[in-house]
Amino acid sequence: MNEKVSAPISFSQLASDTILNFIEMQGEAAAVRINVASASPLDPRYEVTLIDPEEKAAGDVIFHVEGFDVVVNSESLKVLDGTRIDWVETLTESGFKFENPNLAPIGSKPLEGDLAEKVQQVIDQYVTPGVAQHGGNVTLVEVRDEVVYVQMGGGCQGCGLASVTLNQGIEKILKEKIPEIKAIEDVTNHAAGSNPYTTGAK
Repeated sequence: MNEKVSAPISFSQLASDTILNFIEMQGEAAAVRINVASASPLDPRYEVTLIDPEEKAAGDVIFHVEGFDVVVNSESLKVLDGTRIDWVETLTESGFKFENPNLAPIGSKPLEGDLAEKVQQVIDQYVTPGVAQHGGNVTLVEVRDEVVYVQMGGGCQGCGLASVTLNQGIEKILKEKIPEIKAIEDVTNHAAGSNPYTTGAK
């Protein structure tokens, strides 16, 4: 049985008008399904599709907004609660923009808590001395849900061996010293690096 609730998601007027135009162009009754394709704060992705009424599945949460029904599965709803959706058009692309307070960008929160302190200590004592030999450095950006987000700089940024350094070096050390860590993610923009490991002076 579908559950119909008050709207946990809001739409800008432009987003609502755009959806109503899509529904009108389809020429038949339709609802809008919103799904969280990826809840990663590194790369959150959402899907907005028109569905026929019979496509509503048992367990879906349904609410009415601005002249149309919105259908969300229960797992996506946990991530979307409080989200505002807008429609954005630029010279190169157009689409829905999600302002989701539940997926704050990595690095937007201050480093705090016992786990973050332990990670920082391990980086200072065991990681930094190793990468410093190559002119590199590793900065702790955030610890969220037992996932550690780091940024590489200096000789590590843009290096062709950065993934090896992360997987076989940093990740191995951190997980060995702090078993409760689930994963380590690199948020470095390696495209901006100068690949110093492979272009060193001869």
